[in-house]
Amino acid sequence: MDKKRNSMSGKPNKNAAMKNLGFISLIIIFGLILLAATNQNTKLQTIPITTAIRSANNGDYSTLKVTGNEVLITKKGDNTPTLKTYVEPNATLKVEGLDYTKVQVNAVAASNGSSTWVSILITIGPVVVIGLILYVMMKSAQGQGNQALSFGKSRARLYGNEKDKVSFKDVAGSNEAKQDLEEVVEFLKFPKKFSSLGAKVPKGVLLVGPPGTGKTMLSRAVAGEANVPFFSISGSEFVEMFVGVGASRVRDLFAKAKKNSPCIIFIDEIDAVGRRRGSGMGGGHDEREQTLNQILVEMDGFEQGQNVIVLAATNRADVLDPALLRPGRFDRRVNIDLPDRNDRFAILKVHFAKKPTSKNIDLDALAAKSAGSSGADLANIANEAAIIAAKANRNEINNDDVTSAFEKVAIGPERKSKVMTQKDKEVTAYHEAGHALVGHVLPDSDPVHKVTIIPRGGTGGVTWFIPPEDRVYASLVQFKDILARGMGGRIAEEIILGRDKITTGAGSDLQNAAELARDMIVNQGMGDKLRNQVFKTDDGMMIDRLVHERDYSDETAKIIDDEVEELIKQASIRAEVIIKANLKYLEALKEKLLEKETIDAKDVDEILKGSKMPEKAKLY
Repeated sequence: MDKKRNSMSGKPNKNAAMKNLGFISLIIIFGLILLAATNQNTKLQTIPITTAIRSANNGDYSTLKVTGNEVLITKKGDNTPTLKTYVEPNATLKVEGLDYTKVQVNAVAASNGSSTWVSILITIGPVVVIGLILYVMMKSAQGQGNQALSFGKSRARLYGNEKDKVSFKDVAGSNEAKQDLEEVVEFLKFPKKFSSLGAKVPKGVLLVGPPGTGKTMLSRAVAGEANVPFFSISGSEFVEMFVGVGASRVRDLFAKAKKNSPCIIFIDEIDAVGRRRGSGMGGGHDEREQTLNQILVEMDGFEQGQNVIVLAATNRADVLDPALLRPGRFDRRVNIDLPDRNDRFAILKVHFAKKPTSKNIDLDALAAKSAGSSGADLANIANEAAIIAAKANRNEINNDDVTSAFEKVAIGPERKSKVMTQKDKEVTAYHEAGHALVGHVLPDSDPVHKVTIIPRGGTGGVTWFIPPEDRVYASLVQFKDILARGMGGRIAEEIILGRDKITTGAGSDLQNAAELARDMIVNQGMGDKLRNQVFKTDDGMMIDRLVHERDYSDETAKIIDDEVEELIKQASIRAEVIIKANLKYLEALKEKLLEKETIDAKDVDEILKGSKMPEKAKLY
């Protein structure tokens, strides 16, 4: 790819050189014109030889310069010749009637070569230069014509000739996805094995998963395992502002793929061109929809035996056009989820394999507490750990580096340079202690991992809860405990400082609580009055939200708002009951935070040992 980038970057330099050459040529022409004009303006006056002899004898001339039969005359007081005359060919300097005592006569050997070349240069030079300029202009126009002709060509990059090809062994985790994609490898390797039984090669495989889960890497692994060419392009590279360009590029891409079959076409972020048609404005004839139509036609028009498979990746499969997802186009759908603990451990081993690490580094502990991290997140943690170790001038990465890197990626870097007054620190300590106390007491809350009053990222302090194990489902009581501990910071401020002195530090907590409560009611059917009912919310483009009506009435919307308000109110009451019943533990945790600024799970458990769960805070 580097070579291609360098070659592409060389084109502007070549065009600039041609422009400079044309500019220099224009300067040369201008100089020649000036030279010709100067020669024309300084052309010497020719006089008869008798007049020249008479004036020379009168003492009017200082020098006569004889070159062949040409005599250049310099008047007295002048530095250059201003007149000329001619003598007979082959005549001597003994001109009859000339008084050689009155004038100086210089004889110069005749040489017409230089003047002849100058004349030729003046005559032919402009023609040559003009011809050169025309040639450069024609070459430049031809280059622009080629660019115009290649405007509709595919921008896909071809892989497959690399020495180090990606295989399934290079992709850690995603075992289920690998098993689904192994069928594609078999189709590409042994097409006759399936065609003999009447099986058709799948035309499209859609890889669906959150960002950073390795969809592109798996696609390259399929091509590497099958040992076939791999065309890679992004969905956004099809679309230009000129209508028809995207469709032309699609046709060119599939034509190249058929010539290189068996091969794989990989379209990353296919939702850029594959969104549902008919939801926009302009009658449905925009460039994106024409590009999508061409993709549909090409996928449905594969000739039998071509062995061209289209792999596409997206994290928004819900917005794709139904025509893309029907059988005959994307026949298979491979879901690539966030890695579980075992997969995270395998991914971490791959990323730390080529980095010098200490012998006691605990990647399994990192895998345990990094639930919800994608493969890209884990790669970022490994890179940050190496950066931290290098900044500390260490030759190996240790556990402290890994922990610091994980915390930096997960909750943001520490902002120790931010100046906080003692009063702000005390308010922050109460706030974070409220979160930690409520979360520690509630039975279905995740355990506290770390509490800090050092600003990190965009927050003034952090109370970090990490689940002890990966979870597939979340229960209603778990959600309610999350809401209660989220409200713990604001409630602690109200109890200690008074309602009139609450701060803006709970802004993000309140927003997160409102979003979770609304999700419980609208999407999970966990309301009291709207139990087991879900309501569609359109989170697509702005045009969709303006045009499409919601599928529930205003009365139902009012009930949803009331249910959300009730959940937040219950969470606040539970947090208040817990904090008031354990005020001495809140004070102890606050003092420890002011002393150390950051405390871990062990210290939290030690300080809050003996805190109790009030009967009024239990759920029935």
